[in-house]
Amino acid sequence: MISLQRWRAWDVRVQDAPLALLLALASLVPALHDKGTQLGGLPNRPFDALAIAVIALECLPLVFRRKWPLVCLAVVSVAFAADQLRGYHTVAGTALSIALISAGLHLSHHRRGTVIALSAGYAGLAVALELNGATEGVAGFVTFYLAVAALWAIGAWLRLSRSAEEERRRHVAAASRVAERTLIARELHDVVTHHVTAMVVQAEAARYLTAAPDRLDQTLQAITDTGRRSLTDLRHLLDLLNPDHSTEALGDLRTLVEQTRLAGQPVEFAEEGEATRDAGSAEAVAYRVVQEALTNALKYAHGNPTNVHVRYGEREITVEVGTEGARSSTAVGGSGRGLAGLRERVDVLGGEFSAGQRDGGFVVRARIPAGNPA
Repeated sequence: MISLQRWRAWDVRVQDAPLALLLALASLVPALHDKGTQLGGLPNRPFDALAIAVIALECLPLVFRRKWPLVCLAVVSVAFAADQLRGYHTVAGTALSIALISAGLHLSHHRRGTVIALSAGYAGLAVALELNGATEGVAGFVTFYLAVAALWAIGAWLRLSRSAEEERRRHVAAASRVAERTLIARELHDVVTHHVTAMVVQAEAARYLTAAPDRLDQTLQAITDTGRRSLTDLRHLLDLLNPDHSTEALGDLRTLVEQTRLAGQPVEFAEEGEATRDAGSAEAVAYRVVQEALTNALKYAHGNPTNVHVRYGEREITVEVGTEGARSSTAVGGSGRGLAGLRERVDVLGGEFSAGQRDGGFVVRARIPAGNPA
């Protein structure tokens, strides 16, 4: 059995061929003779060779109803007029309805001209039927015209709906690209700012340790470790651009704190509870909050005591990072972009974020609901 996916992959002419053949075969069934559309009320005529040709011209063009909708509609309309004028009244007359809807949906150019030409052609058909003794009357012809117009309108409405859906998808795709770029920019800011700041501080300290080879070697090793960690985080960030990447943890908070200590920042670290398996992206956001706060401590309050407290609850993660004697990053020349990005991340998860002066220092706090998908 042919799967739906394989069927959609075929050419539209192949997809439309069964409908055209089915309608043509139905028109040849003796029991269905004279059961089609009867416009004008002319007497029924027995099938002959011309009737077969009319049926073919009404049905077979449906194979091209999506490929060449205007050609399909023109041929089907002429064949329908011959069907009615000759009095065959075949089931193939239904092809006109299909062709009208398809043209209203798929026709891209000359739509107004097509409507005018169809209206003029219908008026000519009505006059020809009247001259051949039609009993339909004006009301019947007007009703049929309105029905034909409704079929075209259905196709036009489907076209507008499809265009609106495509436009919505384009907007969603554009918004997704912007969101991805924003996310990557934030991640780059977090990774580069933290590690490079630590390396700069360590390098500055190394200048004054030339008389202490052991401490100098330890500082240079810390710079090397920080650089390697930076490369690892950058690789992880680039892996996010790969659709086949697998989610992995950003890092361990204890390792992050230890790196900050090696950069010369005294940090006291305390954890309460354990992260749950369904913490989702909350754990990653908590890591970034601590990382950004420690980066600011290194940049704007180097050497001042810093306290990091992380508490894992059943439904949320609470983070508090305070640095004695520190001022706001924006007050000392920082952009504040990192803190603003953290506030947005926490807000997306429905949490609370604050950063400001308190008791002679600077405190960053975040309450992050757990259980949100990464």
